[in-house]
Amino acid sequence: EHGPRGGDELNLVLPGRNYGWPAVTFGVNYSGAQISPFTQAPGMENPLQEWTPSIAPSGLVFYTGALFPGWQGDLFIGALVDREVRRLEMQGGKPMAEEALFAELGARIRDLRQGPDGALYILTDGRQGKLIRVIP
Repeated sequence: EHGPRGGDELNLVLPGRNYGWPAVTFGVNYSGAQISPFTQAPGMENPLQEWTPSIAPSGLVFYTGALFPGWQGDLFIGALVDREVRRLEMQGGKPMAEEALFAELGARIRDLRQGPDGALYILTDGRQGKLIRVIP
């Protein structure tokens, strides 16, 4: 979820749950004005992961392929602002560690997909956008 200036969130969306916007947030308005003084409140779900400053999350994929056994079950998120891919090492449905990957591309990451071959595919943004196949 894109937050305002900061406050990007990864949420596990479940029926009947309240995720708090705008009563709770880590971000502020683009003008700098406060949206809420609260980042959590009773009866509202906390995000699994939060990014301040903003990474501007884009494409999202859970990796289940066989080409990268160490990545199985991990979550990959494009970061438009940081021009990289964030890998969240997941355990029990929760992020345990975060790693920045592919910053050397120097491009905004628009989308990510796992191919039927188990490769990770990265789509960059812009006039000279590229489709990149990641294999071992």
